[in-house]
Amino acid sequence: MKHVKDMVAAANKVIECLSAEEAIALHGDENVLFVDLRDVRELQREGFVPGAFHCPRGMLEFWIDPDSPYAKEEFQSGKRFVFYCASGWRSALSARTAKDMGLEGVRHIVSGFSGWKNAGGATEERSS
Repeated sequence: MKHVKDMVAAANKVIECLSAEEAIALHGDENVLFVDLRDVRELQREGFVPGAFHCPRGMLEFWIDPDSPYAKEEFQSGKRFVFYCASGWRSALSARTAKDMGLEGVRHIVSGFSGWKNAGGATEERSS
């Protein structure tokens, strides 16, 4: 059996990983799009990085693929991407998937949104 912890560790070896502080330094750069992979209930409960694009993890591949009927222009924008989830596990797997699909400029916050908040990163509440 392949364990998720091992999959995350393997992903982190082949993708670009950011500390929360490094991610905070990128926030506000017009050429960088933060991508929130968490479930909508997590956004409602915890808030999100201001200006982040919400992409539920289950839709990632469909929204990245330009040939998919569900493709989102955000992933065709040519921007660099900072993926994040709650603690960095889903974002690691997602960044690896995105990289495998050929999406360039993808990295992720190793400590996730919790690390972002602990490092003093700006947050915004989601309105209903």
